[in-house]
Amino acid sequence: MLNDADDRLSAALPPGVLRAAEPRHLDEPRGRYAGTGRMVAAPRNLDEVAAVVRACNAARVGIVPRGGGTGLVAGSVLPAGPLPLPLPLILSLERMAAIRAVWPDEDVLVAEAGATLQQVRDAANAAGRLFPLALASQGTAQMGGILGANAGGVAVLRWGNARALCLGIEAVLPDGSVIRDLKRLRKDNTGYDIRDLLIGAEGTLGVITAASLRLAPLPAEVATAMLEVPSPAAALALLGVANARLAGNVTAFELISGQGLAFMAEVLPQVRQPLPGARWSVLVELSLPVGLPAAAALDGLLADAMDAGLVTDGAVAQSGAQAAEMWSLREHLPEANRAIGAIVSHDISLPLSEIARFIDDAGAMLARMGDMRINCFGHLGDGNLHYNLFPAAGRTRDDYDVLRGPVQEAVHEMVVARGGSFSAEHGVGRMKVADLARWGDPGKLAAMRAIKAALDPMGIMNPGAVLG
Repeated sequence: MLNDADDRLSAALPPGVLRAAEPRHLDEPRGRYAGTGRMVAAPRNLDEVAAVVRACNAARVGIVPRGGGTGLVAGSVLPAGPLPLPLPLILSLERMAAIRAVWPDEDVLVAEAGATLQQVRDAANAAGRLFPLALASQGTAQMGGILGANAGGVAVLRWGNARALCLGIEAVLPDGSVIRDLKRLRKDNTGYDIRDLLIGAEGTLGVITAASLRLAPLPAEVATAMLEVPSPAAALALLGVANARLAGNVTAFELISGQGLAFMAEVLPQVRQPLPGARWSVLVELSLPVGLPAAAALDGLLADAMDAGLVTDGAVAQSGAQAAEMWSLREHLPEANRAIGAIVSHDISLPLSEIARFIDDAGAMLARMGDMRINCFGHLGDGNLHYNLFPAAGRTRDDYDVLRGPVQEAVHEMVVARGGSFSAEHGVGRMKVADLARWGDPGKLAAMRAIKAALDPMGIMNPGAVLG
């Protein structure tokens, strides 16, 4: 049933924009939160987005932007509880999913915010180009949410986060005013970069409706291998060798722990493992242009690494199908984790030189706190680890309820003390608001609050996210 605020919004909006919320608009992937919200606005174009935001600003109704719903920090769901505003409106751009234009010779593509990452990658590929951002959830994750969270994925080592791949944006600010800045320029020094301000703001400063995205030539050759290494320190040394030999051509460098492989064997035995039983391994991908044979480059890297004792075993993909199998293993690690049931998960980043010591020290610290299994894996090439803790065999995560908070605090404190971040690629959302308040730089937080107050004085944009 509509309330008075809903009635006012419905009267102010074009027909067909407002509808009842469905369960899919209230879900959160980890099941930690049940979202609230009666109504969803699903605009079809920029003007309708502006009308929605303008109407919500006038009525002081909060807006929770909703993309593909794949975020892991509750940035797109508002849990039940006391609210400073009327029950918020969920804003979905799922009906704005067009690829507006592609300029292959310029390596530029313009996509609307509701387009999935897979649609963008397919459109680029059809034009003989590559959009290099890659996520396991790319069939569902939408570009608006990806930019809002400044998502990373497996190719950050080579290409950077979403911000590095965006040239211009179209957006609606909290008062309903519109930014039309879909430029295709690499250089545009004309004052404050509002594009970079909105990217990574998680919908708290406005709504991105479209973006100009950087493309790249398709690589002429790709080589993929899974390599067993004696330790994380050896993996980091291997990364150094790879970058020295093939600077700019190492696309991905993923660390995989033996615990993750054991979980996979337990709950997903159908997923083939090239190196079963490896205590530590790395998944390496090289992407090379014409004139540089990828297989020969990988063979040379392996020869040097084995001579130096950095690699003890390995499996080199001999075909695209074998490479896909290796990536399938990596992409199924989170699924295996969910099946086992984590006590607590950490999305952290560290300076590369701190990673090996952190893994040793954190393992020793956690062993003193309780009997837990650690699955440490992730994007070693850019310093981003998924450091997840699981019950001991025969126990359930409910047995660790009293430990969840202290363990997370201890891990985050250890990360921050080493110059790292407690939020590497998933953002702050609502789950890490307290962490940001505790460990964020005071000067930076004050500037963020000032920007929020200036752009969104009514506090309608994604209330409760990032700054609380």
